[in-house]
Amino acid sequence: MFLSNRFFSWSLMFLVVVSMSAEAASQTEKNGDRLTIAMPLLAFGTSLWIEDDSAGSWQFAKSLLTSKLSTEAIKHLAQQQRPNGECCDSFPSGHSTTAFTTAAFVYYRYGWKYALPAAVAAGYVGYSRVESKAHYSRDVVAGAALGIASSYFFTTPYHGVSITPYANHGDFGLQFQGSF
Repeated sequence: MFLSNRFFSWSLMFLVVVSMSAEAASQTEKNGDRLTIAMPLLAFGTSLWIEDDSAGSWQFAKSLLTSKLSTEAIKHLAQQQRPNGECCDSFPSGHSTTAFTTAAFVYYRYGWKYALPAAVAAGYVGYSRVESKAHYSRDVVAGAALGIASSYFFTTPYHGVSITPYANHGDFGLQFQGSF
């Protein structure tokens, strides 16, 4: 079962990478494209090898597949023109869907400590899509909503050891939490 989950996960990642546009015009757009590819790869890598969390990688694969299929179905039904005049797949943003699915998965599975950089990266991806005139803001918001909802539906918290920094009235330290 684990091997088939891993194969499915990497096959899905290959499809995401292949579906990304190779014609980025500005540096902002290129950076957004790169993040859209790197973020899911890092999430899979983290869950499979660093955290040894095959259940998490399977949850991420289901989240990403659901959000991407939903995005493509809505694009097909909505037939919205892009701000740059290209027809007709503006709504919702697929890049934003991928980025926010990843950020939400990391948050729901591992918490804010790991999710903060992913959330910043997802925000940048959304910004890059509007800045490059590939999408309207509503497209980015809709893609983000699809990604967040998909990850919320499929992701459960990781039950391992967590280490959280704290500061309270001049006291500083680390809080260790786990189950044995």
